[in-house]
Amino acid sequence: MSPVRILGAVRGWAFLSFVAFMCFGRVPEAAQSIAAPPPGYKQDPGTPSSTMPAPLREIGFDQNIDGTVPLDTVFRDESGRTVRLGEYFGKRPVVMVFAYYDCPMLCTLVVNGLASALGVMSLEPHRDFEIVTVSFNPADTPAGAAAKKAAALTRYNRTGAAEGWHFLTGDQESIARLTRAAGFRYTWDAATRQFAHPSGIVVLTPEGRLARYLFGIEYGPRDLRFALVEASSGRVGSKVDALLLFCYHYDPATGRYGLVIMRTIRVAGAATVVALAAFITIMVRRERAPGPHEKDIDRQV
Repeated sequence: MSPVRILGAVRGWAFLSFVAFMCFGRVPEAAQSIAAPPPGYKQDPGTPSSTMPAPLREIGFDQNIDGTVPLDTVFRDESGRTVRLGEYFGKRPVVMVFAYYDCPMLCTLVVNGLASALGVMSLEPHRDFEIVTVSFNPADTPAGAAAKKAAALTRYNRTGAAEGWHFLTGDQESIARLTRAAGFRYTWDAATRQFAHPSGIVVLTPEGRLARYLFGIEYGPRDLRFALVEASSGRVGSKVDALLLFCYHYDPATGRYGLVIMRTIRVAGAATVVALAAFITIMVRRERAPGPHEKDIDRQV
């Protein structure tokens, strides 16, 4: 077979292989309920859930993915100004945190964990995304919100952080409306005189749609970045992020992004096919090009 026919066959095979590798849909995501107890509570293996302390049975995240939050809900910011939640949406994705400001431990760990993850990322607050922390304690005040913001900014001292991280307080009606829409379930524990609540953050689209839930008190910078890139529909991040998201998939059960082995194999296979086609193309072109000896003969003729 001539080199030209070989090249044509390889190019056709490469194209078909590339299409076969790439044309696979995303795995559908179903809404799930995450009701894991907060860090610090350990349930013995085999213990029925009915023996779990009552407050811990009532808390959790109901992942209302693709649901929306009520953007017309009224709160007060850390300066005491009356604001509507929608003021922080519209242009950029939003990271939302539920934390009450006199929480003795867990809320501070959540806020600090978020600040640490944000500090590693190259994305900039108030340019690429907004952060909204909402207290679910109606007794919290703007003064307490301001103090909590000042403490957070000592850990996340990035340009734009002061303008991009907002701390809100509100009455019980506003709090209940937002937490219900976001799937954040908490309860008051009279025995400890504290709120029992889950730990995690929520990433929303600029339109106020619930996109991703990340759980715990420490958040992988990669997971948070991927969540923001997806929530922004690619307006935030780079082409490399878009390529990586083809190989990583969000798992609602864990609130993390995991490597999809088959997709990774397909991408690697497609890259191999393209590289092979390029190599054969170069070799055929070299074979067609006349060598120095042939040029001398042509000149003599």
